[in-house]
Amino acid sequence: MCETAAVLSSRPSVAVVGHVEWVEFARVAHVPGAGEVAHAFDSFEEPAGGGAVAAVQLARLAGGAVLFTTLGDDEHGRRSVLRLAELGVEVRASIQAAPTRRALTLVDDAGERTITTFGARLEPTLEDREDRRRLAAMDGTYFTAGEASALESARAASRVLVASPRARAALGHGVEIDALVLSGEDEIELAASHEFEAATEIVVWTEGARGGRYRQRSGESGRWEPVTPPGAIVDSYGCGDSFAAGLTYGLGSGMALDDALTLAARCGAVCLTGRGPYERQLSAADL
Repeated sequence: MCETAAVLSSRPSVAVVGHVEWVEFARVAHVPGAGEVAHAFDSFEEPAGGGAVAAVQLARLAGGAVLFTTLGDDEHGRRSVLRLAELGVEVRASIQAAPTRRALTLVDDAGERTITTFGARLEPTLEDREDRRRLAAMDGTYFTAGEASALESARAASRVLVASPRARAALGHGVEIDALVLSGEDEIELAASHEFEAATEIVVWTEGARGGRYRQRSGESGRWEPVTPPGAIVDSYGCGDSFAAGLTYGLGSGMALDDALTLAARCGAVCLTGRGPYERQLSAADL
């Protein structure tokens, strides 16, 4: 990773290697308990998942982003490409016969989201030569899903590589990661991250309204303060992915770590005030 704290004179080139899910969102007063019936309202659909949300956030900061993913040969896959293009993302998708993964997200009156997924996550491979060419010389790449060979390609092509522990099938094979980003309150991510920390320069734990903490390989550690959301809390879906994208953008721009973390926290806070992942995200005009 670049050691300089100076910001690049132009916007960084950014990419995401990750997954897409076709998500149906619905508001509920509260998530129903066992045997309970809840009435849902304000239903809408979007291509989302960690790869898609991070790619849109990066596109809004950098003026464009490339998403390398895998989609099913179905209507949800085709609609995902079209909608993400509307949101400024160039989608480089390999197509499989398997269906595009779907999800149902319930958002309660407190803005908390609960997610149920349907079907297997489709993992990007980066086997296409043109995909590897497009990925070459990226300033910042966020990796949230893919095969081990895809992570190797992302590492070789990118100046800064940020990853999620949910890409655990690809991690742990000797590939060095510049930053590993996870929720400090997610037991799945916490359990998965331990075996990958040794190959990571910086481990970042988000802690919601408490801000978060980090530890560098050198042993240096620190915290960042939370950013007050610029409006009422509406929907927590996508806040963590927007944070990871902001960190990728910041480090890819050559920002100092503290500055990159502050930018990332702003991205998460703004996303929290929007309906779904895309209504409110930090943009270049806000920087």
